[in-house]
Amino acid sequence: MSVSRFGVSLDEELLKALDNYVSDNGFSNRSQAIRHLIEKNMVEEKWKCDNIVAGAVVLVFEQSKTEILKRSSEISSAYKEYVLSSQGFYLNEINYMEIIAVKGPSRILTEISDKLISIKGIQHGKLVMSKAG
Repeated sequence: MSVSRFGVSLDEELLKALDNYVSDNGFSNRSQAIRHLIEKNMVEEKWKCDNIVAGAVVLVFEQSKTEILKRSSEISSAYKEYVLSSQGFYLNEINYMEIIAVKGPSRILTEISDKLISIKGIQHGKLVMSKAG
């Protein structure tokens, strides 16, 4: 793949934000960060078009709250044509992480993740999507 070079003019505040983004995310240089941001934007634009995408819903919660797994299973079953699989991990003595792999129209995957993330007791939840083809 050929690479093209071009110049970019940014005001001081945006340049500082870019440099912080490079540092915070471990990019080796500004070009790598800009490429990442452009690719991320392209994927997000495809989500808006309701294209078929693949992704994962990541949930973190206290493992003692077993009702969360029950509710997560109920939601996954309601969307079984879009849920590929799920896997759980004990992060430590207290916290548990469930990862639910999904594939389908971005609108539906967002709907699924919103329902999962809003389960009472979820400490952190995030949907990650990528183009499926």
